[in-house]
Amino acid sequence: MQLPQYATAGSVAFDLAISQSARIEPRQTSMLKTGLVIEVPEGHALFLIARSSLAKKGLILRNSVGVIDQDYHGPNDELGLLIYNFTDSTVEVNAGERLAQGVILPIVRAEWEETESLSDTSRGGFGSTG
Repeated sequence: MQLPQYATAGSVAFDLAISQSARIEPRQTSMLKTGLVIEVPEGHALFLIARSSLAKKGLILRNSVGVIDQDYHGPNDELGLLIYNFTDSTVEVNAGERLAQGVILPIVRAEWEETESLSDTSRGGFGSTG
């Protein structure tokens, strides 16, 4: 297992490595373990995002961005990366290889109130600004 690391003094995300080697077949998804359970500070969330090198290998995070809640840190809550091979070839990844990055951000929880309408004006819907 490799502890997360910030690559430079200016890095906003820390790199996450996998703890196992694997072969990911074409158009298939594999859950790759990191060997890590991370206790996210209260009032924050951990976002798992692909490193740019992941796409160079023909891989993506299957769920685009992983969201790790502040209460996901029990003994069986190891972080896994859901990796999809979008190529027509088998891709091999090695234990210790950095495939994702993590960002811890503060979270503001919304409070909901049902109303008839917030405003009399509309911006025109999806993609309204061109």
